[in-house]
Amino acid sequence: MKEGQSLWTKEESILAINLYCKIPFGQMHSRNKDVIELAILIDRSPSAVARKLGNFASLDPKLRERGVKGLENISKLDAQVWHEFMQNWDEEFIEGEKLLAKKKHTTIEQLNNIDLDNLKDVEGKERERLVRVRVNQSLFRKIVLTNFNNQCCITGIDVPELIVASHILPWSKDKGNRLNPKNGLALNTLHDKAFDCGLITITEELKIKISSRFYKAKNVESIQQNFIAYDGQLLIEPKKFTPGLDFLKAHNEFFKG
Repeated sequence: MKEGQSLWTKEESILAINLYCKIPFGQMHSRNKDVIELAILIDRSPSAVARKLGNFASLDPKLRERGVKGLENISKLDAQVWHEFMQNWDEEFIEGEKLLAKKKHTTIEQLNNIDLDNLKDVEGKERERLVRVRVNQSLFRKIVLTNFNNQCCITGIDVPELIVASHILPWSKDKGNRLNPKNGLALNTLHDKAFDCGLITITEELKIKISSRFYKAKNVESIQQNFIAYDGQLLIEPKKFTPGLDFLKAHNEFFKG
């Protein structure tokens, strides 16, 4: 460690990995406004924050597969924080948001622009549960859309208003992976609905598979263009987190071939 530098604390590292999950690899530089903002919050230089993001990148198996190398001077704390996040997404990511909200002197709800006006008449544990659900949905959308470069991973549509962060395993069926980006796909609203209904699935080889029902209407131009044309095509490659095989297997079983 260079003279004048201080060791990173676990709290600072959690804030850094929280940011790592929200921004694309190519934007993890000292000029990024989010990097600069975090640097100010924790009283470090933007370059120091960018280096820390690079440390986490060196632990990212998806980036390794693509031949992208992060920095190599990772610490035991970096590895520990990375492992904790990868093993317990839901709790760790929320903890990072709470720390960030505290640093910004705000609430986790305000940090994520959660509209609470229609919860004025809801009290106690029910209100707390509904707030948590909305925060989770907001965070999941951020990390899943970032993972697919803000575009539909089937069609490439990149209009944010038309993109849904879709769970591979439904929210209600896997409470431990509600925030896990490996349980998420960025889909346009049409294909999100088809995926939820089991009319589209993604194979373990990350290929798009459509139901035979579509072929019964293959002469319909919109069916041909929106579904049949993508059958057997590879999913648009995620930037960081590859869809989990266990999640895909479970959805394949639900698929209406």
